[in-house]
Amino acid sequence: MTISQWQLQGVPATVYYVPDFVSEQEEEFMIRKILGSPRSSWKQLSNRRLQIWGQCGDLTPSNLLLPKKMPPFLTECPDIINRLRNTGVFEESPHGQPNHILLNEYEPGQGIMPHEDGSAYYPVVATISLASHAVFHYYRYQSGHGTTDHSGAISASRGRSIDPNPVLSVLLEPRSLIVTTSSLYTSHLHGIEELEEDSFTISSQDFTQGQAAVVGSPLLPRIANVDLLQSASVRRVVEEGGTLRRGTRYSLTCRDVEKVANVRMFAM
Repeated sequence: MTISQWQLQGVPATVYYVPDFVSEQEEEFMIRKILGSPRSSWKQLSNRRLQIWGQCGDLTPSNLLLPKKMPPFLTECPDIINRLRNTGVFEESPHGQPNHILLNEYEPGQGIMPHEDGSAYYPVVATISLASHAVFHYYRYQSGHGTTDHSGAISASRGRSIDPNPVLSVLLEPRSLIVTTSSLYTSHLHGIEELEEDSFTISSQDFTQGQAAVVGSPLLPRIANVDLLQSASVRRVVEEGGTLRRGTRYSLTCRDVEKVANVRMFAM
């Protein structure tokens, strides 16, 4: 596929949004596989649960990947790994394709705080959404140090404050793919707010843009991919204002871990 046609325009770095990256039939098949997985394969976190898939596997404290075999429905039918490789976004990564996939399950009201993915991965991340939508926000760190902040800034784990106003917001439809690269990966953060529904309104600054803004964020960020949305009803809500109620969403976060352990190291 030619991914350049799906590049978002007028954004601070290279981001691709590909609608219908998987078909409805493929989505239904993968969800059945997810729901049929044993309970022991899930890791329960405080606000969601996840699985580590694939030839993928766990990362050691030194960011070394302990390889495992990818499940067949990611490499055979549908061949998600090969499809991602053919986009070309991993062309310059060490392995030319993802070798680490996190499956996250988000119930309505669940999300994830702004965070960085870290240096263990090649600076490209491809995320596939299944079953429900999400609004994906990108954030930057606040400039300046040693001052007391009363602006509502988010506190980062490394002691750096995060500007609560997103620099970019993207609506992820079910079956879509979003690819984050360059500075939005290396020097920004991304997250999903903990909401049961996403509401949109048209502010005075957005009427001329012909699209709505997300309610709840201080500067009402516009949805950057409105022109690429495939669902007419979703696009109408984003353009004219309204509410989208979330369902259970499954996300496949696909990355290339640069350092992979030699399996012979563990066969002795």
